[in-house]
Amino acid sequence: MKDASRPRVGAGHFVRSLLATALTATVAMLGVAATSNSATAAAAPPVNLGGARTFAALAGVTVTNVGNTVIKGDLGLSPGILVTGFPPGTVNGTVHVDADPVAVQAQNGLAAAYTDVTTRPLTSTILPALAGQTLTPGVYDAAAPGVFSLTGGALTLNAQGDPNAIFIIRGTGLATTSTGTIALTNGAQACNVFFAMSTAAVSLGAGSTFNGNLLVQPTIAGAAALLAGVTVNGRVLVGRLGTLVLAADTITLPAACAAPPPVGRKTTTTLNSSCTHTGTQGPLKLTATVRTSGAATATGPVVFTADGVSLGTALLDAHGVATLTPNPALTEGVHQITASFPGMPQLDPSISPPYTLQVGPKGTCPPQKDKDECDEEENKGEKGEKFTKDFDREKNRFDRKHRKDRMHHYDKHGRLVTIQTLHTLHGMFHEGGHHGHHSNHGSWSEHHPVHHHNVYYKAHKKPHYKPHRHYQHYYPTPRPRVAVTG
Repeated sequence: MKDASRPRVGAGHFVRSLLATALTATVAMLGVAATSNSATAAAAPPVNLGGARTFAALAGVTVTNVGNTVIKGDLGLSPGILVTGFPPGTVNGTVHVDADPVAVQAQNGLAAAYTDVTTRPLTSTILPALAGQTLTPGVYDAAAPGVFSLTGGALTLNAQGDPNAIFIIRGTGLATTSTGTIALTNGAQACNVFFAMSTAAVSLGAGSTFNGNLLVQPTIAGAAALLAGVTVNGRVLVGRLGTLVLAADTITLPAACAAPPPVGRKTTTTLNSSCTHTGTQGPLKLTATVRTSGAATATGPVVFTADGVSLGTALLDAHGVATLTPNPALTEGVHQITASFPGMPQLDPSISPPYTLQVGPKGTCPPQKDKDECDEEENKGEKGEKFTKDFDREKNRFDRKHRKDRMHHYDKHGRLVTIQTLHTLHGMFHEGGHHGHHSNHGSWSEHHPVHHHNVYYKAHKKPHYKPHRHYQHYYPTPRPRVAVTG
């Protein structure tokens, strides 16, 4: 007998139950996926500009301005030295040019930030014509050839209520016109918008408005241009090989990003090389060490520069050490090397003191004199200097004595009576029994006691031979004298 209380399950009812269960699971999975993607986008780390964060405008070769451009923030140029057009242009900040360490560190910060944004995982590839598109937080590349355009409409960036949402748009170039705009909605901020371009093919059209940070890191020389009357709410940062051209524009550092991030623990960067004083010529390697004041270990890239020109970057290892072999090799000669750590959200940036490096042929470490050789040369120099001083002092003493002794050998008529003269006179008057003038005064020996002349002769002779070698250099050996009485 069948149980009337038990529900009957037909084939159609069973199929409908399976479909309902599968649909519910699919919706749940999509919900989880959407939540996961949103969480990932919201959790994207901020882009750290390091030393470039206070700069509204930065370039590498030159900055050229025509008209009344206003820059509200710092203006930097490195390694170039030529900034023209200010005034009439105005900088409401500080101008850092050439080898100014602040400008060097700004370029290092730009290089590190560019590396960061161009190596983050891709969210999607988008059309190069930006007008009419709406983007949520993420990383976007342009479809080939990678040159973006913004004209005849708005590019909308929707932060979905997250003020910390990051937007990264990267390509090879960008061209805008006055009819193209960037709309920031639902909490999006210009300080968190980054356009990363790999060439200087950047042109912001006359009268256009740009919201965000423009990072231009060309691999070959080129110019990024802002045509007349452009308004930028953000930054225009151009790398070491790029030129920045301005024409009565306004660039304003975003208020939300003007203040530096919360101060992290202090870091120090030191630099060393593989060149030692062992006298061995070998390959050249640069080593940067980043230390922190706390327990955290610095991570990320370190930027190496030589004479203000980037040599490349190297990643810090687990011990906070980064090593770089310059490629291409440094030219032979003396170079000023620096290493810069761009910082992390919890750690401050730092730059090493300039490191003077002597580079040998083909970019190698030159042979160095060892310590013993250096000490020997130093001792030789000290001994030579001491001998010269002793010789000069002895020579002066001898000259004074010689002049004094000569005063005792003049006759009453002021004529010099030399030892040779006295010997000659003695022979003339006392040999062969002849007598003359000296016979009235006794012999020569009585008039000039032998003891007196022996004492003089010995005293006169000794200083001549004490510094014998050098004395002969200054006083050649005198010729034998004959009897001359004047």
